[in-house]
This record gives sequence, structure tokens and C-alpha cells, in this order.
Amino acid sequence: MSPPARSDRRPRTVRTALLAVLGICFMAGLAFASVPLYRLFCQATGLNGTTGRGEVAPGGVHRSIDIAFDANTSPKLPWRFVPEQEQETVEIGARDMAFFTATNRSAQAVTGTATYNVTPAIAGKYFTKIQCFCFTQQTLKPGETQRMPVIFYVDPKILTDPDTRDVQTITLSYTFYPVDSARASG
Repeated sequence: MSPPARSDRRPRTVRTALLAVLGICFMAGLAFASVPLYRLFCQATGLNGTTGRGEVAPGGVHRSIDIAFDANTSPKLPWRFVPEQEQETVEIGARDMAFFTATNRSAQAVTGTATYNVTPAIAGKYFTKIQCFCFTQQTLKPGETQRMPVIFYVDPKILTDPDTRDVQTITLSYTFYPVDSARASG
């Protein structure tokens, strides 16, 4: 048997190269889409204590739950960040508001962004934020102090979920990190 002609190998090589390029493009697209898709999945399911976003609270149901507030900063961020209240009792379904205070302790303007978490994680899908400072970057001038509100409610569906029947306290925790100024301006 004689080896196949060179022209027979060329279409196979081109097809293989094309499939490899398509595979690379697909994987790159999947890599870029994975973070927003994961975020949407977490908001829909409450996975890892991710909260939902809402427009209007459904209204109180005459049952209450304790909300604890926790504030942290990255060691690289020269801010003091604290909740104004460490805990409050809220009516389930009713709109409520809590304040956090951040102070820039450096001699220059610093931009930070907050990540958040809710524990226990199973309660994350029932903790809904209407407005939050964590949705935008925050810039504080040297020595500036700013009050940052979060408007939220606890969805009444938490009362009908057998997995949350023992939840008496929900902790809303924030951690502020510095924003890379080179990345933020580009």
C-alpha cells in the first residue's frame, strides 16, 4: 500500500485546525461567561449565602427575625468600616434599613468595593437587598467618613421552608477591598 497523497491530508489538517480554533474560542467564551453565570445562579438559588436583589418588600407578616451585621476590611485598604448597629430585630417581609460607616484613614483618596455574604447560607435566598453600597465602587477622600445604607427585607417564604425552620438569626457580612486604580480607569 502506498501512503495517501499529500492533498488528501490537507483537508483533514485544515479541519483539525478549524476544530481546535473553535474549541479554543468556545473555552475562552465559557471562561468569560462563567463569573456572571455563576453570580446569577447564586442569586437565584442563594448558594453560598448570596442574596437576591429586589425592588419592593412584600409587606410584613407579623413575625420577626434577628439580623446581625458584620463588617471587615482587607489589610490593604486603609479604612475603618463598621456597622452602626451590630444586631436588630426586623419584621419578616417588611422593608428595613441598616447603616455602615466607612472612614478613610489614609492621606489620599481610596476606592473600595464590597463583597457580601449571608449566613447561614440556606437563608441567603430569602435575604433580599433593594439598595446596597456593595453594588457600586466607593471612593473616600483623605479622612472622609461616609454612611452607607443597605435597604433589605427577609422574604416571607423563609417561614415555609423546612430547611430554615431553626434559623433565628441571619448575619449580613461585608468585606471591603481596595479597587486596583489601573484596572478601574482602563
